[in-house]
Amino acid sequence: MVSKILLFVFVFNLVSDYSYGQRNKKFFRKDYKYLEEVEGFYKIHTLHKTWSEAKRVCALEGASLFYPENDDEAHAVLSFWNATQPYRWVHVGISDLIVKGVFETIDGLPVSDVYNNWGPGEPNDAGGVEDCVILRQDGTLNDDQCNKKFPFICKKSLQSLEWNQRCNFPNLDYVYNEQIGRCYKFHLNPLNWTEAYAVCNAEQSYLAVINTQPEADYLVALTESVPKDKVPGNYMRGAVHLGFHNRANEGWQAVRGTSLDDTGYTCWGTNQPDGGEKEQCGSMFYNGLLNDISCGTRAFFICEHEVDTLSSALDDRFGDAVVLS
Repeated sequence: MVSKILLFVFVFNLVSDYSYGQRNKKFFRKDYKYLEEVEGFYKIHTLHKTWSEAKRVCALEGASLFYPENDDEAHAVLSFWNATQPYRWVHVGISDLIVKGVFETIDGLPVSDVYNNWGPGEPNDAGGVEDCVILRQDGTLNDDQCNKKFPFICKKSLQSLEWNQRCNFPNLDYVYNEQIGRCYKFHLNPLNWTEAYAVCNAEQSYLAVINTQPEADYLVALTESVPKDKVPGNYMRGAVHLGFHNRANEGWQAVRGTSLDDTGYTCWGTNQPDGGEKEQCGSMFYNGLLNDISCGTRAFFICEHEVDTLSSALDDRFGDAVVLS
């Protein structure tokens, strides 16, 4: 009985350390600012997006589209915003997209239960097409059109922070490969090459680049292990996007800034590459051989993460005493 209890305590502590090991360091991502007074991490995105695009970008970064939970958080974020950016308003995670006139947060809370400081005469649903909410620089809310493009703020609370210790970053979906020393994620949502590139980048990773035969073998095994056949839709079957291209017509380049010849793996499929200017992006056949592909073709893709990517950022924040596992 005692041994079972000790085993449970060991497993519990291991899982807790795996998930929450960075909370005491108050670090989420190097592009997010931690605000001590509200115990949250925030990033102001200056590239304008629609409301739904903004929500998706935040989710890809492991965060959520910000909305003020109370006056204190509104004040803290507005102070950060006004001190760093000139924008007059930003998208926030409030809308009435589910039921017209019923404004709720992205996690289903009535706006009256959080921050409910509307501007004079707002919300007014001007023209009957204002279903998303912006926060003005003066701290007031206003309903506006969801398809308008504005800056936006992403948020990650300290309480919700989880950490993938093996991969040394907050995305728990990545799996560490002991032999290769890197982490990988197979994406089962087919996208074109440029969209896949952006997704990996948002996840602090990059489209996978094969450097050795063991790495190719692992990506083949990873591809075989996922339920690809259950994914409906129109997309290319038989190949996955990888991180190499010839988009500048300068020869095949890896996304990490070297020529494909310098990566150490150039095992092309039979008669590949064969597409010329019509196929300038890179992929891997399910058997591990390389293939050129149209950049607009939708396919599965694999992201790769280097374990020590965040080391310098953590060292800068916490000094040489930081030990990364």
